[in-house]
Amino acid sequence: MQNSSLLTSIVVSSRYIPVWIANLLLIIVILITTPSTLSQTSFSTTLPLVAFLAIAALGQMLVVMTGGIDLSIPNVMTLAAMMIVGVGAGSDDRLLTAITAALGVAFGIGLVNGFLVSVLKLNPLIVTLAVSQVVRGISIEYAADVANEATVPAVLSNWSTGQFLGVSHIFWVGIIIAVVMTLLLRFTVAGRRFQAVGANPRAAHLVGIPIKLYVMAAYVFAAMLYAIAGILLAGFIGSPTLGLGASYLLAPIAAAVIGGASLTGGLASVISTCAAAFFLTLLNQMLRIQGLSSALQFVAFGIAIIGGMIVSGDRIIKGVERLLRSLAAPAEPLSENANNAKA
Repeated sequence: MQNSSLLTSIVVSSRYIPVWIANLLLIIVILITTPSTLSQTSFSTTLPLVAFLAIAALGQMLVVMTGGIDLSIPNVMTLAAMMIVGVGAGSDDRLLTAITAALGVAFGIGLVNGFLVSVLKLNPLIVTLAVSQVVRGISIEYAADVANEATVPAVLSNWSTGQFLGVSHIFWVGIIIAVVMTLLLRFTVAGRRFQAVGANPRAAHLVGIPIKLYVMAAYVFAAMLYAIAGILLAGFIGSPTLGLGASYLLAPIAAAVIGGASLTGGLASVISTCAAAFFLTLLNQMLRIQGLSSALQFVAFGIAIIGGMIVSGDRIIKGVERLLRSLAAPAEPLSENANNAKA
């Protein structure tokens, strides 16, 4: 029994190993080729970018854990950012109202996604793509009514570019979100039930867990995380545009998968997903510092993502399972003829 539990633990943990190896190898390459990427100035610029991607990736991770995928990230982030500008109108007094409105709209978007996927049983890829286009249209129409010179409230802009203990405020927010999500998923009844829904929906249904409710919750909380990332990004750049979320379509999916999540649903790791976000962001920064053209940066970044998905958690875990089964298989008994020959 103990051996079985140990083997299960080894198999589950093995899916999170590649992302840490990838980070180690990337740092070695950086130290050899472009050590300036890890300089204090460059690194302090990188950390907020890590947080933006990590927060969005954690939202995507929740959806992936239910066996779905969410393509609405870029436009939810953009709409949230534009609402900070539009509702906030550059006034510190209206910042709280703007944040509440942005999160409320994100809640509604997540609710629509979750309802269409869990209740109507529609394909999550198509649903979230369609909803994303609707949100995109709303963002364009909304942005047209926002004054060109409008910016985010100064208090948000100043806070977003500030530091605590020499580390970006935004990065601290990312850490807090990661810690809270880890605690909720690991140590609460709701968190364990949510993981059960993704790992084995049929078994979860048999024990009375409301699967539809948990799937809807995944999309709702994911959308709110996208909105938080958009709000923070708006504060960081000061004057957000309609292209704000464009680079957050593929990267959060890649971070979730490279971090060990399975696209068919199941367990995932908050910490490993954040580590994958760090890897992708640091890789992107290294490519920029090396002076590669935008075209070559896209090529290199895409190849890295494909490579990461090739050694993703699913493939690793299957390989480990095969290895453990081969090691645990008993040796075939010798034939009677062989025994007689030895005698």
